Amino acid sequence: MTTHFYPLNNIIQDYAWGSHDALNTLFNIANPENKPQAEIWMGAHPNGCSKVTVDGNETLLSDFINTDMTKILGAGTAAQFGELPYLFKVLSAEKALSVQVHPSKAQAEEGFAKEEAAGIPLSAGFRNYKDPNHKPELVYALTSYTAMNGFRDYSEILGLFHQLNIAELSELLNALEANQNEAGLSAFFEAMLSLDGEVKASCLAQLIAFADAHKEDAFFALLLDLSTQYPGDIGLFSPLILNTITLAPGDAMFLDACTPHAYIKGTGLEIMANSDNVLRAGLTPKHMDIPELVSCTRCVPMPKEIILLAPNVEGNAQHYPIPVPDFKFSVYRNTEKESLTTSSAEILIAIDAPLTVTHQSGDSVTLNKGESVFIPASTQQYSASTQGSFARAYN
Repeated sequence: MTTHFYPLNNIIQDYAWGSHDALNTLFNIANPENKPQAEIWMGAHPNGCSKVTVDGNETLLSDFINTDMTKILGAGTAAQFGELPYLFKVLSAEKALSVQVHPSKAQAEEGFAKEEAAGIPLSAGFRNYKDPNHKPELVYALTSYTAMNGFRDYSEILGLFHQLNIAELSELLNALEANQNEAGLSAFFEAMLSLDGEVKASCLAQLIAFADAHKEDAFFALLLDLSTQYPGDIGLFSPLILNTITLAPGDAMFLDACTPHAYIKGTGLEIMANSDNVLRAGLTPKHMDIPELVSCTRCVPMPKEIILLAPNVEGNAQHYPIPVPDFKFSVYRNTEKESLTTSSAEILIAIDAPLTVTHQSGDSVTLNKGESVFIPASTQQYSASTQGSFARAYN
């Protein structure tokens, strides 16, 4: 009998910022070595490829896809991308991730070609572009989820910095006040990131002193928390420049190319284009190429009301409008034999209750919460039943 459903054996990445207990709390995933469990990777990325069982043998998902790309990915996806074009994750942050910007597709292609031509090894710590692809992403909160996304309005940035009243920054603030436009914000952003030596140390000391004096305010308490994680890091000014938001469970937001953002704390589902390109802007000990970062950053305020991504609701389904072709994302709740049609390769994850998927041939798989399954395009049609919710990644 043809197999239509391939349960995934996924890699858990133990990055230092990961939570030690969130995956156990949400999904009953054991952590006997008490390691930070930062990300579950569901997909065919070479740095953490999922495995599937085919004809009784466990194999890398990427190898399985390559046995018949057109049949498994679908003709359109195979022709356009030549690989599974997305990486699906559970991300669980106990500590903040770096503030970062992802380049656009055109910027990534140009930057990657330049660094290849210069002979810079892919593994070099100072390399900016690991591949020629963009990395738009969506995050869907499973718990309360604090993050930064996009620049605050000019008036908010100026108001917060004036509150601090740091003499060394008055010239920069005067320039931003006089130039409340993309060029002015770009110059301010670059100048803040470029602070160095005694001036940087003095500004950070004044920031932390002010935050400590106002720690009953949740915003300044967050700054103090970040300062214990990343002492002396210029990224501690990021919450004054970027929108800081806490998603409630079930909220989602899209993170576009050229937009600075950071995940601070919480567990969520994340889906992204298959890329490793990250330009860092603080809260990190890693390499920061400030001129390259700024050249790839769109320095315009992001209105708070557009940060949350509202789904299109269709029966039991919530379909999130994604402005790129690399991936689609939907969440389904309380479904009973919901009929689904696919023309691409899909990954489903059971969020909070068992999920059963069934093909008309009789092939059927039941997942417990936290478990995921790969469904080839050739499956065409199947039904899904759960008393809870599940997420669907596809394109």
